[in-house]
Parts: sequence; C-alpha cells; structure tokens
Amino acid sequence: MSAPKKPDPPVVGKVTHHSIELDWDEAAKQDTVSKGDGRLRYIMQESDLMQGWGNVYTGYGTNHIFDGLDPSSQYKYRLKVMNNIGNSEFSQAVTVTTRKEPQTGEQLHKAIILTQDIQKVQEILESGDVWIDVPDKFGYTPLMSAAQKGVVEMVDLLMEHGADVNMQNGSGKDALMLSCFAGHLDVVRRLLSHGASWEKKDLGGSTALHWAVDGGLKEIVQWAVMDGCKVDETDASSGWTPLMRCAAMGGNHEIGEILLLAGANVNMKDKDHKTPLMIAALNGHQKLVQIMVEQGADPMVKTEHGMSAYEMAKSFDRKRVMKYFEEVVQNTKSKKGQEY
Repeated sequence: MSAPKKPDPPVVGKVTHHSIELDWDEAAKQDTVSKGDGRLRYIMQESDLMQGWGNVYTGYGTNHIFDGLDPSSQYKYRLKVMNNIGNSEFSQAVTVTTRKEPQTGEQLHKAIILTQDIQKVQEILESGDVWIDVPDKFGYTPLMSAAQKGVVEMVDLLMEHGADVNMQNGSGKDALMLSCFAGHLDVVRRLLSHGASWEKKDLGGSTALHWAVDGGLKEIVQWAVMDGCKVDETDASSGWTPLMRCAAMGGNHEIGEILLLAGANVNMKDKDHKTPLMIAALNGHQKLVQIMVEQGADPMVKTEHGMSAYEMAKSFDRKRVMKYFEEVVQNTKSKKGQEY
C-alpha cells in the first residue's frame, strides 16, 4: 500500500450567489489501507489573495457546500487526499465564480418610491428575478406606487413589461383610484388606455370617481365624466354618490357643478335619507349649496326624522348657509306674491 495519488480537481455542483457546492467522488475510488479504520480523509483548501491557501474543509465526506460567500466573486479550491500511509499532492485548482445576487421586490419598490430610478427599475425587470406585480408590505404593486407618485415614465415602463393595471391592494384600491386621488391626470389617461376601469370598486364600494372627487382635482373629474364614467354610483358604507362625497369632504363647488352638469342626481338620498344638499349644508359649503339649489335641489325635503337642509345648517351654526336659505325662502315668497 502507498500514499494516495494526486486527485482530480473537485467537481463543481450547484452555484448560487452565496454558495458553491463541490464534490470529489472520484478521489474516493482509490484503494484504502487495512491499517486503522482504512478510510480516506480529505482536505479542501481555498485560495486567499492576502494569506495564500487555507483549509476550509477536513473530513471523510466527498461533498460539501461552501456557504456565506460574496455574490459575483471568484473562488479557487484544491483538494488533497490522506490515508494512514501518507498524503497526496494537491489537485489542480478549480476556479468558480458565484452568481450575481438576485434582484428583489424590495429593491424594485425602493427604485420606484424612494429614488425613482428608471434605469434601476429597467434592470430589475429585465433580470427576471422579480414578479412585476410583487406587492410591498402595504399590498401596493409597483404600478400602484408609480401611479400614486405620478411618475409617467415609470408607469409606462411597468405597463410595457406587463404590469396588471387592475390589481387591487388590501383595501381594494387599484392604480387608477390611487392616481385619481393623488391628482395625476397624465397617469390616469395612461391607465385608462391600458384597460383600467371606472366601474371597479374598492372594498368600501368607492369607484375611482369617488377618489377623484376626494382628491379635489377638477380636471380629473371632468375627464372622468367625459370618458363616460357613471356619476351616481354609491359607496357601501354610507350610500354616498361622488356628489355627496364632494358635499361632505372639500365642498369644491366647481367639482360639484361638473357632476351636476354630467347628470348627477341632486335629490338622491343616502342610507340616512340625506340629500347632497343636506350634506353640503351641514358642512357649511355655501357656494356648493347655492349651485345645487340652482340645479334643482329641493331645500324643503326632509329626512325621516323631519330635518331639512336649513335645519341641519342651523344645528351646526352654518350662518352663511342659513342666510342663503332664508334669502331663497324670501325670494320664493316674493315671487308667489307677484303671481297673485
């Protein structure tokens, strides 16, 4: 019996961005000796540019995974075989390069939200490592985030790569709703041209028009009604139409007028039997109240509890609205007197 012969270089198995698998089955086929336990033992060394070769594995196995490595980095390994007689020479070195670190959904969202880096997003999408509609911790897809930020070029890029324009987050909002609320008309147009729908509702029953009204940008509301969006869809919680939301939130009289001219029902009632006029009155939106009355809102209508729009304004001490209603009543009486 003699010392082991010089082995072949280790064979490279699976390589990832952080690990390299090596095996040396052929080295195990050498004759063993009867002295001692008779087994062959192996030493694997790795080259270090600063310190030269160093042992990274010693044992009886013929396969090992070297983990915790750096991505996109080159490593060199060589093998020695030992028995009870002696040691072999080291094998020729084998050179292995770890793979590039895969891109992640977190990196994609960061490139969209924090840095707005178009080139980085392009790189991530073309890597194939990340699902284009991967949600972040809030349930937002990359397209939703880009739409909310209003970065048109980013929206275009994501849709070119197949982003789903109708995906919804945990509350049921889609990219169109988010861009409407944020006030990004160019993004709204892009999304609609790629199949976004005005009819889709979130979990609260609100449409993109509801959110456009809440956002307060009249150009988006105007675009919506011109595009054929239904103006009297009701949400699930209060039964509010977009006009009622306008009356309850900002009270933007220009948006209210757009909705009314588009056919919004000014005398429609919500789940509490309140009309848009009542909601506008109790919130003190005097200009919107005036437009509603001019467009046919009935100030005499009462809820099932007997409350009119005037009485609601009075209960919240909306003095300007009360004064306007009093003038309307006085003018009505004067006209009736003239008729007689």
